[in-house]
Amino acid sequence: MSAPRLAQSDREDLAQRYALTRRLSLSLTDGLEAEDMVIQSMPEASPTKWHLAHTSWFFETFILTPHAAEYRPFDESFGYLFNSYYEAIGARHPRPERGMLSRPTLRQVLAYRGHIDQAMIALLGQCNDATFAALEPLIDLGLHHEQQHQELLVTDIKTVLARQHHMPVLKQLGPSVLHQAAKLRWIDFPGGLIEIGHDSDGFAFDNESPRHQTYLMPFRLADRAVSNGEYLAFIENGGYRQARFWLSDGWAAVNAQSWQAPLYWRQHDDGRWTIRTLNGERPLDPAEPVCHVSYYEADAFAAWAFKRLPREAEWEVAARELPVAGNLLDSDRLHPRAAEPGAPNSGNGLRQMFGDVWEWTQSAYLPYPGFHPPEGAIGEYNGKFMSGQMVLRGGSCATPVGHVRSSYRNFFPPAARWQFSGIRLAEDL
Repeated sequence: MSAPRLAQSDREDLAQRYALTRRLSLSLTDGLEAEDMVIQSMPEASPTKWHLAHTSWFFETFILTPHAAEYRPFDESFGYLFNSYYEAIGARHPRPERGMLSRPTLRQVLAYRGHIDQAMIALLGQCNDATFAALEPLIDLGLHHEQQHQELLVTDIKTVLARQHHMPVLKQLGPSVLHQAAKLRWIDFPGGLIEIGHDSDGFAFDNESPRHQTYLMPFRLADRAVSNGEYLAFIENGGYRQARFWLSDGWAAVNAQSWQAPLYWRQHDDGRWTIRTLNGERPLDPAEPVCHVSYYEADAFAAWAFKRLPREAEWEVAARELPVAGNLLDSDRLHPRAAEPGAPNSGNGLRQMFGDVWEWTQSAYLPYPGFHPPEGAIGEYNGKFMSGQMVLRGGSCATPVGHVRSSYRNFFPPAARWQFSGIRLAEDL
């Protein structure tokens, strides 16, 4: 018996999502000059030009080359230049030196994207039903991969613009308005034997599975993220000068890197604090969520406040019944927003669980019980990074809509500060 024919709407839906995702990447470069897009501000970041090329390389390498019989590479050297970390694919240009590449030019990279897009749309329109069914999950992975790089593009270009003497304004938000912080409340959860991990038919990365049981003691979460004003109290109380609040590695980082405040904060001679944003340098709003803090800073603040950070299972069980809505990339704000005083925006009383800032958890990034990475190069996507990193949850103001969910596990080294990362407090009951 032949396989049932797939609805034409399936192809059209995937083609539309592909086109929208690819256009969004380009729209994020609006307001940038070519010179902005070739700079690599630090080894952990990448130039905008590289992100635009690498996301195209992904579709070329994993979909077009093996599955489109008539496809011809745009440039054979791009496989070396734009491979990120896939050992199974072959040698690659050193990551810390991506900003040293003046060639290919931005114009050539944009032509490369056009070449890939034309070939991908042709493949989606021409492949038979069996091939389409086999390729759809891989293309979906490619689209979510591009969404990850859309967020990285935003955070990485912020590190570039923040290094300029007068930080350029990428997004106009109007005059600065300082807000009153919403009163912090605590939401209790009973704990018990619960399940976490991806549990639906929708897309998820391999590190979100398998779904499994874990036991939680009763706990409570703060109903919103920690604010700038609350973090400023930690600074003014000598938080960066007292080793007793810090993990050993964190205290070493404070001293080695001379941390005195979150990344992009600046104290002026008259005592005023300002913050560098993609909207230019603005007065520090005490009600906005504190942002661009490392795990070490988040943990130290929690210790100073006589609280702790949530475990990732606690965060997931608290968020799983909430709508995935908030200050995400579609707001076009590219900056955290203060929680509004008044009624909470969720059924269980929690605010800001999605969007604004990624929230550090106290959980190390490790495989779930029964996890096995996929075979082949795709298996390198997440599994090989399960060491020396900490889990963050919830998305940020730079996370694309439709990309995040309650089971999503982001991860970064504990000293990382250039992401839109913040703090939610927890405590035991």
